[in-house]
Amino acid sequence: MAERTFIAIKPDGVKRNLIGRIITKFEEKGYKIIGLKMLIPTTEIAEKHYEEHKGKPFYPRLIKYITSGPIVAMVLEGENVIAESRKMMGATKPEEAQPGTIRFEYAITKEYNIIHGSDSPESAEREINIYFKKEELCSDWTTMLEMITNEG
Repeated sequence: MAERTFIAIKPDGVKRNLIGRIITKFEEKGYKIIGLKMLIPTTEIAEKHYEEHKGKPFYPRLIKYITSGPIVAMVLEGENVIAESRKMMGATKPEEAQPGTIRFEYAITKEYNIIHGSDSPESAEREINIYFKKEELCSDWTTMLEMITNEG
């Protein structure tokens, strides 16, 4: 069965017009985008997303940053998508990221590192549910195409 993950292009990636380039990398890898939206996260959404960091010294900066502008939230589906998308993103610190990774190519600092991706099936499910309603995910393209075809 195909796995799902949550990916967010962070405000610095959106501001620098990198949305298309980043999405293209995932599509070229063969992953299906089953959910996609642009939004400015509320403080409530940001706190839910980063709840595991609450109480850490960098937590207030993290919340301020992720709510500072629009993000592009995505749900990807495919085989081994969690581990593979994390490889594609590269190390959190851009100076440690491998050539060819998203963070190597585009990130400037650890704090402004362009992209977020779930690190486990549990965090993927939790993060997907923070940003998407079940009916916003379009997993079954065949059924959708049949629906469209049968309408006419």
